[in-house]
Order: sequence, then C-alpha cells, then structure tokens
Amino acid sequence: MKFPRRRFLSLAAGAAAVPVVSRMARAQAYPTRPVRLIVPSPVADLYGRLYGGWLARRLGQPFIIENRVGAGGNIATEAVVRAPPDGYTLLWVTSANAWNASLYANLNFDFIRDIAPIASSHRGDGVLVVHPSFPAKTVPELIAYAKANPGKVDMASGGVGSGQHIWGELFKMLAGVDMLHVPYRGAGPALAALLAGQTPLMFETLATSIGHIKAGSLRALAMIGATRSQVLPDIPTVGEFVPGYEANGWGGVGAPKDTPAEIIDNAHQGNQRGDRRLRE
Repeated sequence: MKFPRRRFLSLAAGAAAVPVVSRMARAQAYPTRPVRLIVPSPVADLYGRLYGGWLARRLGQPFIIENRVGAGGNIATEAVVRAPPDGYTLLWVTSANAWNASLYANLNFDFIRDIAPIASSHRGDGVLVVHPSFPAKTVPELIAYAKANPGKVDMASGGVGSGQHIWGELFKMLAGVDMLHVPYRGAGPALAALLAGQTPLMFETLATSIGHIKAGSLRALAMIGATRSQVLPDIPTVGEFVPGYEANGWGGVGAPKDTPAEIIDNAHQGNQRGDRRLRE
C-alpha cells in the first residue's frame, strides 16, 4: 500500500510569496532537533527501528524510538493524535491500524481523519510456524489434527487484535477449525513461548522467525501471503490448501493531522531511501 504524497500549493500571487518562502525555509530546516517515533510494541519493531535509523541519517537528527504498548496499537496512535502537529512526534503505522476501527467500538480518534500519511515502508511476509514437537507437519495435517481436537490446540499471538491474532482467526474461519487463542503481551513473549514449547503454533512474521526456522527450532508449515517466499521457496502457501486465504503485514509512518504539508513532504523524501533499503 502506497500512501499518496501531499504536494505544495502553487504560488498564486506575489503577495503570497513571502509566507510561502518562509514555510519552505522552515521545511528545509526540519528537523532541527530529535524526532520521536512512537512504536506500538513492547520492543522496537524491526522495521520501525531500521526505518528510524535511516531517517536519522537521511535528515541529520536522531529518531528516538518510544514504545507505547496496549489496545492493539491504539494507545500509541492516540498519543500521536494528541501530539503537536509539528513533525516531531510521528507514528509507526502497522496493519492493525487498518482493522482496529472494526475491533474497538469506542476509539477516541478516527485514524483516517486524525493521522496524516507520510509513506509506506514495506510489506512483511508472514509464516505459519509450529514447535518441532507438534505432530502436524503440513497444513492438511494441522487441519485434521485441530478438527480431531477442537479447542485443544493453542495458537499464540502478540495480543488481542495483533497481526498474529487476525491472521490466525482468518485461518480458523476459512479452514473450519477451532483453536484456542492465547494472547501474550507482545509478539516477542509469544515467540519465546512458542520456542519453549509452551504453545504449539503461531502465525508470525518471517523476519523474526526465519533464523529459528533455519536453525530447526521452529518448523514452517506455510507462508500466509499469496505467493511463496524467495527465501523459503519449498514452503507452500496456506492458500494452496485453504482456498481464499491470504494475509500479510505492512508498515509505514504517519503524523498528526494539520502537520504542515512541507514537513510531510520533507519526511517523505527521507522515507524514500529507507523504503528502498527495507525492500533490499
């Protein structure tokens, strides 16, 4: 998903020249001090951390990662919504922002209205992984096992409304199985529980699980996107066995509404290098 860039207003008359030049000068100076990047996870999101580092080098100021946990990212989002629209408090936007409006009835903000998009940064591959001790070695075997043991197969996630939770619920619905959702306080603790064998399976991002898959401490059953991964070409997709299943994650950055368009544009220019590097 690529968010549209805001564009400068055309210079309409000589009388407007001074304020426009003044705004452009301020934008060229931005940022003149450290910028906070609010990340809705207990530890710095991998992509958010990389993105912040590249923006810091591109724009010449430190980007401070500030973690705000809770309510599926809504606490972090509201913190940015309430922040001054000066470009010095930005939000690391995730897939959860797209579905939270349907999961939470009483949000104190409207994401589309209250967050100004700067740019997307990446799409993240996801993978269905199980502990090596789990008997199912394929998706059909998992479905058969779950149907034979309804409500007895635990499915770990980073919390209610997290990507892992939504991806798993979609699988349950389309595959017609009943698995028990076990939410943890973040994807990190959920992955640790899976590695320890405390829970048997999880829908997780490939970036955080690939090392464990290659080391043999996790078994990959299927990719959750529409196509196989170039990194794990022999691993099928869930959709090859469950028609209609397709899921993925994405990330980007946003700012409070009313942030000047010139600052949005400047931050977007900084994003372009980070966007390229994240895709490499």
